[in-house]
Amino acid sequence: MKPIHIAIAATCLLASCGKNETAELSNPAEIAAPSSELQSVLAAAPSGEARDIHLVRKTVKPGDEITIGGKIMGNEKPFIDGRAAFTLGDPTILTSCDEVPGDSCETPWDNCCDSKEQKLEGLATVQIVDSNGRVLKEGLEGVGGLANLAKVTVSGRVAEGSSPESLVVNATAIKVNP
Repeated sequence: MKPIHIAIAATCLLASCGKNETAELSNPAEIAAPSSELQSVLAAAPSGEARDIHLVRKTVKPGDEITIGGKIMGNEKPFIDGRAAFTLGDPTILTSCDEVPGDSCETPWDNCCDSKEQKLEGLATVQIVDSNGRVLKEGLEGVGGLANLAKVTVSGRVAEGSSPESLVVNATAIKVNP
């Protein structure tokens, strides 16, 4: 497994409610214009019907083309700083705190009430790679409507090094859903 995959997978298991962070970027004006590679992925339409992450991860292998749907969630920081990658959670397995009546968690996207086992089953890492297979060195948070708890559909290829325990998708299309 590539080092970036290991680092991303490790962050998927971290969670903590009560930290004082917001879903908003502190200064949206600081978002740089996305590269042409990133723009092409955000402009492309996902292919096929989106499937649940927990079902897909049991049967896919590296190189398979897939389309999955979910919410950007799974840990305190679902977006990887300075990289075109984020954690996508399966809302049929995971419940963000904003969906729990009476929960006042300040970071509802961290899924702090879900178990480690649920997170292992219901999370995938989505990344955008260049022609050499390297994750783009640009952040995704705030770009094209991508934000914590956004509902998205992703089409792409299962990355080398992926396994049923750590699903990583090299995105070819990302659509933010209403």
